[in-house]
Amino acid sequence: MTTTSTTTGAATAPSPTAAFDSAARYGLDPQVALRPEPFGALAYHYGSRRLTFLRSPLLAQVVRELDRYPSADSALAASVPETDRPAFRRALAALVDSRFIRAL
Repeated sequence: MTTTSTTTGAATAPSPTAAFDSAARYGLDPQVALRPEPFGALAYHYGSRRLTFLRSPLLAQVVRELDRYPSADSALAASVPETDRPAFRRALAALVDSRFIRAL
C-alpha cells in the first residue's frame, strides 16, 4: 500500500527499503524521466515502470537540482523554507525507497 504526503504530494511507502541520509548527495536515478506539469511533475521509472506524481512545483525543482548540491540538506536549504524541510525530507526518503532518486 502506498500513501501520499499532503504537504509535498510525493508517494510514501509504509516500509522503507533503503535508508535516506539527508547529509548524503543524491540525484535522479538514470532510468527516471521527469515531465514538468502545472502541479509539479510526473516522474516515470523506466526500469520498474512506476509512475509517481510530484505534486509540488518546489519539490519537482528540488528533485531536478539535487545532484548540483553536496547533500540533500544543502539542496533543501537553497530553496525550501525551514518550516517545510521535514516534509520535504520525508518526500525525498520516499523517493529513495521507490528508487526514483539515489545516492551519488
